[in-house]
Amino acid sequence: MRRLPLLLAVLAGPLAAQAPAAPASPQPILIKAGRLIDGRSAQAQTNVGILIEGERIRAVGPLAQVQAQAPNARVIDLSQLTVLPGFIDTHTHLLLQGDPTADSYNEQLLYQSIPYRAILAARNARLALEHGFTAIRDVETEGAMYADVDVKRAVNRGEIPGPRIFASTRAMAPTGMYPIVSPNWDLELPHGVQPVDGVDNARLAVREQVGHGADWIKYYSDRRYYFGPDSVLRSWVNFTDAEARAIVEETHRLGRKVAAHAIGSDGIAAALRAGANSIEHGDGLTDSLMDVMVRNSVYWVPTVTVGIYVAQPRGGIWPALAAVERRAFPRALRKGVKIALGTDAGGFPWTEINQAKEFEYYVQYGMTPMQAIQSGTSVAAALLGQEQNLGAVAPGLYADLVAVAGDPLRDITELQRVRFVMKGGTVYLSQ
Repeated sequence: MRRLPLLLAVLAGPLAAQAPAAPASPQPILIKAGRLIDGRSAQAQTNVGILIEGERIRAVGPLAQVQAQAPNARVIDLSQLTVLPGFIDTHTHLLLQGDPTADSYNEQLLYQSIPYRAILAARNARLALEHGFTAIRDVETEGAMYADVDVKRAVNRGEIPGPRIFASTRAMAPTGMYPIVSPNWDLELPHGVQPVDGVDNARLAVREQVGHGADWIKYYSDRRYYFGPDSVLRSWVNFTDAEARAIVEETHRLGRKVAAHAIGSDGIAAALRAGANSIEHGDGLTDSLMDVMVRNSVYWVPTVTVGIYVAQPRGGIWPALAAVERRAFPRALRKGVKIALGTDAGGFPWTEINQAKEFEYYVQYGMTPMQAIQSGTSVAAALLGQEQNLGAVAPGLYADLVAVAGDPLRDITELQRVRFVMKGGTVYLSQ
């Protein structure tokens, strides 16, 4: 009995020694910003300190005040640069490498395996991040099933560098409305989307896609664009109103939102009747449709870059679509339509055009540089429902930051020459 306390002490010693130590807190980071465009304010600020702890921003303010809060912080000196929130592209296709013609689209679906396309998507994710896009909404895989969710998972686990991905998986269109076109009806060819017919199947498709990881649901509201006698851009509507409403209602019931591809006025009107949250492309917007969007807080994602890129190769009506959209843009701006930046990267090759070109077009079309910047930061974050996480340089938000050498309020093309990229407190680019 006398030996029991000694035995307990011997047993307790190693156990105490093996107790895991509390993880050390990451060293704070202090960024010295010569100029800050925070994504929300109407004016830029100068000589700003940004204090980062872990993945998030702890403090933003005058440099001396912020620096006093963490005298031992690691300093990143961007005092000669302009710092902005990480950019957000709300319309991309990671699994696509450009489709200016039917042949270029068909070749990818027919001759590239999904694993190979996923490898290219990983490369595209890295390119997007290096161009300053720390978040993207990927609005379908174009026949690559749920591979966008796989890429998202790899990014989230740190296996590959890339932006935060909000995935839409397969997208939807009725039977025969989004096929690879071939006169050989005897062949079963790959589908660029999930074919959906009927109200019950529409609800089932939403459940399937959400079950496989979809953050958003995307459907094709229209096709076959033409000008009516009144010179309004018209289109053939894909789904019945009942089918489209079923897609939207089921998506909303499951806590997700809906992006609707809608180019002609008929397709836009149908998507608005169904309750879609964003209109993608939207070339044929009329004043009355804009009024509905403002009233219902529906976002417009214009994708100007891709419209200009495909206009000449596709020919036909496509050059006119770009011109119609350019005329609609300033009217939508005046009416107060919420315009979120989206490029349709993947519709043009990721390796050929910097996505930040879209900012330049928005300024050409009537936005101020600050409005254009906010369209790809705070406005885009609001579309994604991520105002508390993304789109601004503010306490509590993710430390997603970019920096450029010049002043983008004087020259918006500076955003195409990013010198520094941080996502979640980790530096991915520093030149």
